[in-house]
Amino acid sequence: MPDKARTFSVDFHERGFLPVFFVVTNNSDRAVSFAGLNVQLITANHSKLTPVGPDDIYRRMSNPQARTNPVPIPIPRKKVKGTISQKEMDEIESAQFAARAVEPHTTQSGFLFFDVAGISNPLAGANLDVTGVFDADGKELLYFEISMEKYVSSPQ
Repeated sequence: MPDKARTFSVDFHERGFLPVFFVVTNNSDRAVSFAGLNVQLITANHSKLTPVGPDDIYRRMSNPQARTNPVPIPIPRKKVKGTISQKEMDEIESAQFAARAVEPHTTQSGFLFFDVAGISNPLAGANLDVTGVFDADGKELLYFEISMEKYVSSPQ
């Protein structure tokens, strides 16, 4: 949403990325492991998107696509920028969800970034599926399915 886009100095929407804030609270008395975490954003047309890492984001940001369609009259064009600042790199690194475990009675959070270039409204009818969450004994916990449609249709 536009009001949430101001969270970052980088315009991820313009670059085809969807940041999803992922928060995990462990209210139990035992640690929860995310070593085998698998998160997928399943769109309304059943495309399965996995989070991209910082390197993929840097690659997209440092290799933007130039406009290739011809302009009928010679107008000065913006040059295509091909670099990413240290500030942007630091922001991307620090924003990523990087927890490998959540200790008892604590919360871990961060952003998962999905490449949604070419998808006009990626959250409409989408679900976030989370698997690979294990308890301290190595037993897999429940499968989590989070409807993103509720976020899109909720009043802001």
